[in-house]
Amino acid sequence: MPLTHFDDQGRARMVDVGHKADTPREAVAKGRVRLKPETLTLIRDGGIKKGDVLAVAQVAGIMAAKRTHELVPMCHPLMLTHVSLQFETQPADDPNGLATIEISATVRTTGKTGVEMEALTAVSVAGLTIYDMCKAVDRAMQIDAIRLVKKSGGKSGDIVLE
Repeated sequence: MPLTHFDDQGRARMVDVGHKADTPREAVAKGRVRLKPETLTLIRDGGIKKGDVLAVAQVAGIMAAKRTHELVPMCHPLMLTHVSLQFETQPADDPNGLATIEISATVRTTGKTGVEMEALTAVSVAGLTIYDMCKAVDRAMQIDAIRLVKKSGGKSGDIVLE
């Protein structure tokens, strides 16, 4: 299958979606931040000096989804109808003794193109925000496993990857 973001000369281009019908679209992305258990305790107890970490990360993720087209060059500006982020904390359960904050973002629109990039951007920026707010107490944090887990709508139909 040819890549759609290249023209006949091999140069990058924004795909023309003008001919496509508006359809309901949804995407869900996930990722995680691994951190010291003590850092997770500080987050839960409101002990991070910069403020409520997960509330700020939630707002940052929503803002990022809305501005994805400004960050990713070939993305179309979209009128999003819904953006939500959820955070699930888990105690230390890996061989390195790190705790986890699982991040999930759901994005919806009715339009000509999907919202996968918006969901992925929301998760990424939420993770970066957690890192930024907690780096003074935990420089060993890891942001990883950012991935699309579900999308619906459009010509390619539904995809469930998790």
